[in-house]
Amino acid sequence: MTFLWPPGLLLYLLIPALIAGYVWMLRRPSRVRVRYSSLDLVAQAAAAGKPWRRHVPAGLYLATLCAIILTLARPMAPVPVPDNHTVVMLSIDVSRSMMAHDVVPNRIEAAKKAAVEFVRALPRGAKVGLVSFSSYATLVTPPTDDHDRVIQAINGLTLEFATAIGDGLLEAIYALPGRARPENGMAPTVPPASPEQLPPATVVLLSDGQSNRGTPPEDAAVVARQLHVKVYTVGLGSPEGTFLELGGRSIFVRLDEETLKAIAQTTAGTYQRVSSTTELSRVYTRLGRSIGWERKPTEVSGLVSVAVAALFVGTVAVSLLWMHRLG
Repeated sequence: MTFLWPPGLLLYLLIPALIAGYVWMLRRPSRVRVRYSSLDLVAQAAAAGKPWRRHVPAGLYLATLCAIILTLARPMAPVPVPDNHTVVMLSIDVSRSMMAHDVVPNRIEAAKKAAVEFVRALPRGAKVGLVSFSSYATLVTPPTDDHDRVIQAINGLTLEFATAIGDGLLEAIYALPGRARPENGMAPTVPPASPEQLPPATVVLLSDGQSNRGTPPEDAAVVARQLHVKVYTVGLGSPEGTFLELGGRSIFVRLDEETLKAIAQTTAGTYQRVSSTTELSRVYTRLGRSIGWERKPTEVSGLVSVAVAALFVGTVAVSLLWMHRLG
């Protein structure tokens, strides 16, 4: 925490003096003498009393004073605020293996639900787009701040054959602002500005299988790193694999965790594996609440003032109830 007016904190030097004055007042001999007719009454009064109670109001008043001094110093704290400069692309595997029912109701429906929750968790104004990939990659929705449009596109995804993870990643990268698709070959076309000046961009890629078409995923990851795109990968399913019934045939499908981990590591992103609808939703929601937001130092004097008011009201109430016995 930082402060806009640090000299205000010097007022805390008064606190030791106030404590010392309070202790002196307690130890000062009383001028009023109370006479008891019986020593038994004195013993009962001493036993019934709770000496610590009389110090509680004073402690609360002191805490209130400390909070007021903190407010005067105008504290600043890092607060999450929308970062509308960040663009996010969702890249979702729509291969036939997404029909597997090891995730209820099936993988593709769970992926759709989680992707919708991700978009809804993004701050208003943040741009998000959608890419689907199977044997080829398709730019379904370019980056837009119309979140309802992206949600509608997610719900309309359909399944195809094969899995081209590398192509799905590249399609998402080249849809991002400032990242130009090369005319020939894999070498990216870097704009006149240096790569460090490219606008922030992120890709969230989900797959449940092994890449068996198109661009090698490791090559696509290198392109993402060169163009300063951070890639978060999500693996759906299990590395041990499962059998899927397609057209009367039983097909074995398994999750290629090593490839997804390598993509995330190359681009300074993270990899997470999920095996249920609940886990997938949790991961996507968490990503949506972190991507597109940034923490900026913001003055929080207003919040502290509310706390001071509440503390002061509580202090007055305790004083009335305990010291004057009005409760």
